[in-house]
Amino acid sequence: MEMVGNRSFTLSTWNSKRNRLRHLKNGVPQRCVLAPLLLNIYISGPPTTVYKKYAYADDLAIMHADGDWQVVEGVLTKDMASVGEYLQTWKLKLITTKTVSTAFHRNNKEAKRELEVKYNNETLPFCSEPKYLGATLGRSLTYGWHDTLSHFARSWPSRVRRLAGSGWGAGVTPLRIATLALVHATAEYYAPVWCRSAHTRLVDPAINDALWMVNGCLRVTPADNLPILAVIQPAELRHIGATLPLALRALEPGHLLHSAHHSIECRCTAPQIETPICTRRTTSHQFIWQQ
Repeated sequence: MEMVGNRSFTLSTWNSKRNRLRHLKNGVPQRCVLAPLLLNIYISGPPTTVYKKYAYADDLAIMHADGDWQVVEGVLTKDMASVGEYLQTWKLKLITTKTVSTAFHRNNKEAKRELEVKYNNETLPFCSEPKYLGATLGRSLTYGWHDTLSHFARSWPSRVRRLAGSGWGAGVTPLRIATLALVHATAEYYAPVWCRSAHTRLVDPAINDALWMVNGCLRVTPADNLPILAVIQPAELRHIGATLPLALRALEPGHLLHSAHHSIECRCTAPQIETPICTRRTTSHQFIWQQ
């Protein structure tokens, strides 16, 4: 218990000045091996809610599906009251600035309708495009945030370009590893969710720029041949490889996504196993990749 209870800290500035010693009353030391385990024990037993809830670390999402706006508002307000009691019991505090309500639907007539979910007699702010676990979710779940993702991924090929420059002079293998670790990892984040979106092509220029440097070929080289020449699996096949295992596991009755797989009707959810998800371009890529 000395690790948790008897701790103190000081702050030092650039000119070697320090403030007085202060004692910590809560929290665990940073970079502590036991910190994740203690956090899981502390937040175990989440509050009882009326409908589904999904938690990742200290992020909690409560969802309810209904055709009536008032029913959704009433259920979510009741669930937030249960969350408030849970937080009060464990002496936790809700960050109201990061707690928002949102609605996902395809009714364009009510596109500007806002939910009125209350917590402690105060209406939570409504956000039409919330950001959850690094992904921006739109009202119709079309995942049009690829322009932001492509802008972020486009900054990484410059790092690969430095490795390929005259200063470093890296070979093909280091450039290929850097492309997979930097560009592909950023451009394919959340891929099983948005891989069937119409905005997927917005991230292709960032990937192609890096592949041109890995191959050392001219710009006239067809973009479809770049991943084959770099001995990197094409993006379409990588998306399928990431989506199919998740979709197969969702078909199991005990899986977390099993109920959502059958109850939530959305154009961007995990694809049905009985429907083909390979396009003509993907099929050709698969044939060339197998060759």
